[in-house]
Amino acid sequence: MNLLAGKTALVTGAARGIGKALALKFAAEGANVAFTDLAIDENGKQTEQELIDLGVKAKGYASNAADFAQTEEVVKKIKEDFGSIDILVNNAGITKDGLMMRMSEAQWDAVIAVNLKSAFNFIHAVLPIMMRQRSGSIINMASVVGVHGNAGQANYAASKAGLIALAKSIAQEVGSRGIRANAIAPGFIETAMTAALPEEVRADWCKKIPLRRGGQVEDIANVALFLASDMSSYVTGQVIQVDGGMNM
Repeated sequence: MNLLAGKTALVTGAARGIGKALALKFAAEGANVAFTDLAIDENGKQTEQELIDLGVKAKGYASNAADFAQTEEVVKKIKEDFGSIDILVNNAGITKDGLMMRMSEAQWDAVIAVNLKSAFNFIHAVLPIMMRQRSGSIINMASVVGVHGNAGQANYAASKAGLIALAKSIAQEVGSRGIRANAIAPGFIETAMTAALPEEVRADWCKKIPLRRGGQVEDIANVALFLASDMSSYVTGQVIQVDGGMNM
């Protein structure tokens, strides 16, 4: 049984990494998938083809998620192309780490704009569509760092904490319209970015995790599928930590 048959999912920042894993999981469960990235380069085109090969309608859109006007336009185009938007995953994100005393205003502004303002942009554009449908699932990709903070990542932690609070607030605002909003807080996930870390850093991370290993993108995708589907029809305003028990 395809859990998302007949639904359309919009995933931001999905040309690669966790966003791509989510898009592929949704498509495998029957959802048509629209995804955005800053540019639809070779990675984006490959992702688009992989989605189409799963037998669904799929298309990548070049868009700066942090730009309000661009977001309004791309959501309008996706609605025209796909007919509906049933699932929104706010996944676009960047890091610009540094200790607060050395952090520049530009580093702070860039992370808040891409990680947090982009979610406002997309929720603002998608909500009228979901409200007319009287249904929808919004998923914000947060982080365990947004729950407990992290030295050297004040901008990133603040943006991810904001995504959690944003999901809870939206859940309260539009629950009566059949729209749910939740957040996922990944921990140490095995990606190309974490693979580039020194082995001693990776080993230190794993010591702090009760399951003694990093997570896989599939672990995040499985939770996103749960939140996107009717399996979670009575779940809203929650933050699910997918971290191997690192932050109990």
